[in-house]
Amino acid sequence: MPKKLLGKMAADLAMTVLLLLLMAYSLIGEAAHEWLGAGMLLLFILHHVLNFGWIKNIGKGRYTAVRVLQTALAVLVLAAMLGSMLSGIAMSRYVFEFLPIEGGLSLARTVHLPCAYWGFIFMSLHLGLHWNMVMGIVRRMRKRQASKKQRIVLRIAAAVIALYGIVAFLHNDIFSYLFLRTHFVFFDYEQPLILFFADYLAMMGLFILIAHSIGNSLLKRGGQRRKEESN
Repeated sequence: MPKKLLGKMAADLAMTVLLLLLMAYSLIGEAAHEWLGAGMLLLFILHHVLNFGWIKNIGKGRYTAVRVLQTALAVLVLAAMLGSMLSGIAMSRYVFEFLPIEGGLSLARTVHLPCAYWGFIFMSLHLGLHWNMVMGIVRRMRKRQASKKQRIVLRIAAAVIALYGIVAFLHNDIFSYLFLRTHFVFFDYEQPLILFFADYLAMMGLFILIAHSIGNSLLKRGGQRRKEESN
């Protein structure tokens, strides 16, 4: 496997892990949340450096439906992450405490909450649009295709995770945070941390499945259209 691709995979995996940890906020402590956020900022910069070729070619070539969706999602991820990071720096009491920032705390809190949750969703959708690439890498590492039975088991597992993700999304009242119906996140301190992460992994899986399904559908339509045009 090329070193650059390996570096991209490592950075993206680290960002996914940090994203899940950041959603735990009060459960891991404010200082830990800030340090993890600073780590996410560095990884976010690294991600864009490693993918500079894609950024450089954003205005070139033909825009298929999938490419339009990928580009739109990339812009939304960037907007949500910038909002989350800049507001986080403004509120910082540990990592960026040395910065001469005065006032604006109320605005920063108002921006930080929806940006964090929209960022979680957009990043999950972004990952879903690249899920074929992830599965391709896994297949190359295994050096063989999954059997028919294995594919059936994987599809059932994906459906179960998605259903759990819907339940977790509703149970955790994520809509309230996305649309600022409340300005505070409710954490159940009696819930084991492993169950909290299971909820958020399932929600991530739900949005990965949604984006993966939409992406594959658009690819099939594009392929059919090209066939019709060539006939």
